[in-house]
Amino acid sequence: MTAPSTAPAPPSPAKKGSRWIEEWDPENEAFWNEKGEKIARRNLLFSVLSEHIGFSVWTMWSVLVLFMGPEYGLTPADKFLLTSMVTLVGAVVRVPYTFAVAIFGGRNWTIISAGLLLIPTIAAFAVMEPGTSFSTFLWTGLLAGIGGGNFASSMTNINAFFPLRKKGWALGLNAGGGNVGVAAIQLIALAVIGASGGPRVLLGIYIPLVAVAAVLAALFMDNIASVKNDTGAAVDAAKDAHTWIMSFLYIGTFGSFIGYSFAFGQVLTNQFGRTPLQATYLTFIGPLLGSLIRPVGGRLADKYGGAKITLWNYVAMGAATTVLVVAGMQKSLPLFVTAFVVLFSLTGIGNGSTFKMIPAIFQTKALAEGLTGEDAVLYARRLSGASMGLIGAAGALGGVGINLAFRQSFLSYGSGTGAFVAFLAYYAICFAVTWAVYLRRTAGRVTASSSVSEAKPQLSYAEV
Repeated sequence: MTAPSTAPAPPSPAKKGSRWIEEWDPENEAFWNEKGEKIARRNLLFSVLSEHIGFSVWTMWSVLVLFMGPEYGLTPADKFLLTSMVTLVGAVVRVPYTFAVAIFGGRNWTIISAGLLLIPTIAAFAVMEPGTSFSTFLWTGLLAGIGGGNFASSMTNINAFFPLRKKGWALGLNAGGGNVGVAAIQLIALAVIGASGGPRVLLGIYIPLVAVAAVLAALFMDNIASVKNDTGAAVDAAKDAHTWIMSFLYIGTFGSFIGYSFAFGQVLTNQFGRTPLQATYLTFIGPLLGSLIRPVGGRLADKYGGAKITLWNYVAMGAATTVLVVAGMQKSLPLFVTAFVVLFSLTGIGNGSTFKMIPAIFQTKALAEGLTGEDAVLYARRLSGASMGLIGAAGALGGVGINLAFRQSFLSYGSGTGAFVAFLAYYAICFAVTWAVYLRRTAGRVTASSSVSEAKPQLSYAEV
């Protein structure tokens, strides 16, 4: 079997329909200023909306389990297992969702993926009552995992719309706006619980919102014809070591964000004895700040380099986690919540900086291969788009690990402190990997004017 070509994918054949864009060149400043930016921003807006609803549906079980009191017959371990499995499905479906954009078109797949969210929402509405078996809740929860896939397809789609110099901001804003869906469903749940409403009221609010997101995508989004399905890109991305290095780092940032989003409320109720209402008053703050600050992480990476921001962000994450360990041992709820909210914010910054690194890494590799101009852009877009799905899936798997670690920690020690010690060790390793791979070597950087013969064997990625 011959190895797949790493050359840029050939132009896509013309697509019929008014929502297909046949020519798209965002790196051309004249094109960008004349019409490209306006189109890209419009697609970004409605991509964010769909992804936002997707995140809310994916993480709705982090809220629903708080409604499920003793009458539901579920133990804390059952609830952590349930949220772990929902996270797992969300991670796995990110891979096919990434390539669905190239098969169906970004607009078309946004419509389909938004519409699919009706399935888990209606199913949860049907089964959410005492007396339902744990296995039924588990299978119904697994359906909600498809909401996690919307992130991968949305990021792949938006990556194609923006020029490299604006990708950090655009991808950060896209992902951050989607991530806010975690805090949004928790805030709505707070209002529902405060009004003495049940879980079906919460689900009833989201069913029409799903339909609205699909309709708006149909009316206002576009497909880019040149984003052609290329299975070779997936193979090439999977073979590239940087895909897996960035996956490891993204587990530390996004895996922490989504894992803590599912687990925060349960930690408060099980370790600190908070009621569901008291826990919900606190749980939305961390995901909200972590989501809103993600574009800041992207913007900082645009300015200073993603590797540098990622490196020092892991230092800060380690410090916040150390405070969490101390707060847990001292049973100090104010200190614990404060440190957790800070940690959430840091995961958001890291999410933005790591995703900025991905297209820049492949752009650097394109230049090292001797490619220039449009050829380099197509190479970088092809492999960065394919790798984003794999990296996004790996990051979401980190959320599974977070919840399983909490489950084991509560079973073994009766608190989450043991899990936080494990997370601290992981962040330390992420710091070491970031420094060793992307910042340790500063000589031999490949510039736009370098030829492949001038490239040093070891490239520097210090400015990615």
